[in-house]
Amino acid sequence: MSLVLIVDDIAAMRESYAYDLERLAGHDTLQAAGGREALDHLATEPVDCMILDLEMPDLDGFQVLAEMKRQGDRTPVIVYTGTGSYDRCVRAVKLGAYAFLAKDEPMERVVQEVDNALQWARLRDEVKKLRREAGHDSPLVGESKAMNDLRSGIDQLATIPSAVLVLGESGTGKELVARQLHDRGPRVRQPFVAVNGAALPESLAESELFGHEKGAFTGADRTRAGAFESAHRGTLFLDEVGELPLPAQAKLLRVLETGVISRVGSTREIAVDVRMVAATNRDLDAEVQAGRFREDLLYRLNVHTLRVPPLRERMSDVSVLAEHFLRQVAERFGQRPKVLAPATLELLAAYDWRRNNVRELRNVMERLVIATPGEVIGPDAVPADIGPAAAVPEALGWQPGAGDLRSQKAAAERAIVLAALEHNQWHVTNTARQLGLADHSSLLKIMRRHGLKR
Repeated sequence: MSLVLIVDDIAAMRESYAYDLERLAGHDTLQAAGGREALDHLATEPVDCMILDLEMPDLDGFQVLAEMKRQGDRTPVIVYTGTGSYDRCVRAVKLGAYAFLAKDEPMERVVQEVDNALQWARLRDEVKKLRREAGHDSPLVGESKAMNDLRSGIDQLATIPSAVLVLGESGTGKELVARQLHDRGPRVRQPFVAVNGAALPESLAESELFGHEKGAFTGADRTRAGAFESAHRGTLFLDEVGELPLPAQAKLLRVLETGVISRVGSTREIAVDVRMVAATNRDLDAEVQAGRFREDLLYRLNVHTLRVPPLRERMSDVSVLAEHFLRQVAERFGQRPKVLAPATLELLAAYDWRRNNVRELRNVMERLVIATPGEVIGPDAVPADIGPAAAVPEALGWQPGAGDLRSQKAAAERAIVLAALEHNQWHVTNTARQLGLADHSSLLKIMRRHGLKR
């Protein structure tokens, strides 16, 4: 049995649709007299399909579609209009509507469109599930042990409702981990709402998280739901949680303990069911010791933890990530895919990506695509700040005052061999061939001399 939400400010119209959908197709129905009421229903009810009027006084259909898109709500929407404006319907479809109808369409056509939308949503979810299970739909690219361990941890935690704290440096992909926790869990059809704690002004942090009533403060010209209400029954991802001001931390702790929120300017309590995923690149234990983060809140957030490894700890994934980003960039720009010359790939593998990890690599790949007119990206296209001159100090282990020439040459040799082994996924024969050694036994001797083991 499917639940269909009918949204129209004209009571007779929505009641007629509800009656016929129940009579002809056996659907359960909900009714909303305006856009705000519709969004409230979507936040609290398991709606399978929505029929949405475009012309409404309080919040029109376009605004409803835009808000659904912002919240990541994937409920199929059929819009209808009495104006007969094709352009308006096209605009609605571009905002995410599944289909459009005129209000004078026969009811049998409406029923058929609802059935089509429901079937489309089921197929979409099934395809996504199959792609996820096959590993084709995961944004977490890489086959290193570190990434395989991370994916295993996500699978273990995705189905439980407890809070998860995601730890990792900037640019490692903490939000991707949060989305995977959501997409692989039972809340996948509910909202995923992301909030960046570092981007919240201290004066507005509580309003953004918990909402506010009209007139609660200067500029609050209407009542507004916060992130917790928007994420009801879904997942709230709070990035850079260590940046939250202490008053907001105290209120967040109370919400996690009680499951209820109060909007700024109101004493009314609103129950919320939210799976909390928080992330930080800070050492929260040190922040607690410094008095900048509440210890009791930390214990609420780190029921389970996942650490996202920096790229320098999984250098064997650089080539896979680079190819992945090449395909993405080419598709986005409408270009033919390009390839990396072996020398280019060696330069990328020699750089440690410490400044911004995977995000830095993605940006560099976009620069390489734009800067290369041909199909093969050569080493000359690699930006100077990550090219050979940048790679020598850290990738080869050179440091001022690190010892005499003999000791620094040994450190450089060890770093080169280690980078080549990582690049070849520790395949000794292939690594020896790439380094120009006589055979794999020569490489094994060097590895023993430097104490290198997988």
